[in-house]
Amino acid sequence: MSEDARLDLGRRGRLGMVEAVWGEHKSVEQIAAVMLEMRRAGELALVTRVSAEKAAAVQRLLEPSIGALGAEAVPRHDPVARCLTWPAPPPADPALGRVAVLGGGSSDLPVAAEARLALACHGVASDLVLDVGVAGLHRLLGQLEGLRQARVLIACAGMEGALPTVLAGLLPQPVIGVPVAVGYGVSVGGQAALMGMLASCAPGLTVVNIDNGYGAAMAALRILQLGVAG
Repeated sequence: MSEDARLDLGRRGRLGMVEAVWGEHKSVEQIAAVMLEMRRAGELALVTRVSAEKAAAVQRLLEPSIGALGAEAVPRHDPVARCLTWPAPPPADPALGRVAVLGGGSSDLPVAAEARLALACHGVASDLVLDVGVAGLHRLLGQLEGLRQARVLIACAGMEGALPTVLAGLLPQPVIGVPVAVGYGVSVGGQAALMGMLASCAPGLTVVNIDNGYGAAMAALRILQLGVAG
């Protein structure tokens, strides 16, 4: 393991979550080394923002280590969520309940998928509800009854980012807004959605950074774990 990577292997015991590794600006060798170290420590490895090409290179590099670790397969790449996981996520824990992950449109899917995979890595079941943006509000209203069954709502939205505000005004569960870098020029790479969510008049709305599906999932996890502990 290189000296520039100091893994937080005690994070699960301290916070109830595994350390996620940002993969976009790491080399193939760095990602492979980190994943191998985490697996040797008996921890699930989750690496975010990994392209299909980089993931394939990491898989090839780690393939000789499978036998020594007793692993069944090389890391799995989710091309939509853009994440590598090793091994497969655990079964969902019914005690934690379910999270509904919503997207205003299909362009929000990569961020929503990252949130869902991060939840799955912690044993949290989730449902995906896409194409319920406020441009066609009737589509969202038709989903409200089903959404009431979720314990936490994660709403991913670009453009003006109004979806989380609408949800927080209609449903009682915690709502976590994720601004998405999708929209025409004035959206400024998700900044308009971010500012809209931060300026929301819906009380209690939580907002994470632009495209931060992982961060939204971890906010939801903290809420769910508190409910179990209580």
